[in-house]
Amino acid sequence: MGRSDTMNRLALATVWVLVGGQASRAAERPGVVDAAPAEGRCVEHNGKFLVGYQATIPGTDVTFWMEPVAGGRVELPVPEGAAPTVVELAPYWIARTEVTWAEYRQYMNLCDVFERFNDAGVRPVTEANEADAVTAPSKLYDPGFTFDSGEAPDLPAVSMTQYAAKQYTKWLSLLTGDFYRLPSEAEWVHACRAGRDAVAATDETAWHEGNSDRAAHPVASKEPNPWGLYDTLGNASEWVLDSHDAEPLEDPDGPLGEPPVRWPTKLFPRVLKGGSAYLPIDKATCTARRASDDDLWRDYDPNVPKSPWWFAYDDAQDVGFRIVRPYAAPPAERKSKYWEADVRRVQQVADFRIDEEGRGERGLVDPALPAAIERHAR
Repeated sequence: MGRSDTMNRLALATVWVLVGGQASRAAERPGVVDAAPAEGRCVEHNGKFLVGYQATIPGTDVTFWMEPVAGGRVELPVPEGAAPTVVELAPYWIARTEVTWAEYRQYMNLCDVFERFNDAGVRPVTEANEADAVTAPSKLYDPGFTFDSGEAPDLPAVSMTQYAAKQYTKWLSLLTGDFYRLPSEAEWVHACRAGRDAVAATDETAWHEGNSDRAAHPVASKEPNPWGLYDTLGNASEWVLDSHDAEPLEDPDGPLGEPPVRWPTKLFPRVLKGGSAYLPIDKATCTARRASDDDLWRDYDPNVPKSPWWFAYDDAQDVGFRIVRPYAAPPAERKSKYWEADVRRVQQVADFRIDEEGRGERGLVDPALPAAIERHAR
């Protein structure tokens, strides 16, 4: 989908920017204003100002908040005795909270939507438009077991694979016309630190094993960090893009303004950040790196092949994510790197589950989707 769809997007999505405490309808770029606001945080970049904004998921009344983060040279933690790693980050927005069930449910609902569309021959996926197709996660085998902490709208959404989280960001991007993705580990660490050298979790700032009764809690129920971000430490562990290894970054400056990423070349381990309500407080730090274990975390899944969208094991019931929107979106040909499976086997399993077993669905996403859902509602 091109940026020429702006008018359609604005007709379907209500996006607001808070400037000086007053709400005003955003221009083409949500969160970008010409003058510094009288109140609230802002980030200056190239004569413009990035400010926090609230967006509504098109076709719903579900909202989410994005907060601005300045770019620049950022020193990242390295193993003891190694030379410091300094990376270059461009400005970006990061979600104020982890993605909630209220938000994630809108993506999950696509399974039923795409099933209806496919049965009726509506909005078919073809070779010509398959780049705008998203896989919708299969219905859960046992929701009561999988959502160990519950599924209230204000709880962090959990137990999804990294592939599912990436497909969520593709869905949101194609729906709104703005580019969303998972953060790189460098972006996540920078936002978690919020200008501080050292950050320690406390009972006032983080849900952890010692104060949570081993259950996730509503997002934003603890104190935020200095940049207005909630639950970067504790509550749910958060997916980032990087593989879990100790190799140095090949390109600390990133390609063409994109963030430096240790791109995965195998299914796992990958990096989760921030600790969780299930983990001790000493795991809730900006620098701690949790390693995913897909084989173990799919162990309770009775399906063959096992789901590419969900984990069913106890140890993955605290795995969630938050989203990022970079100031400058990458070229169209590179967007899929952030959205699609980076290991061929993952996409093969997703295709098999959809095409051969009827578990999960595939469908087109664009700004016209909400109107199509309304038009073809049962």
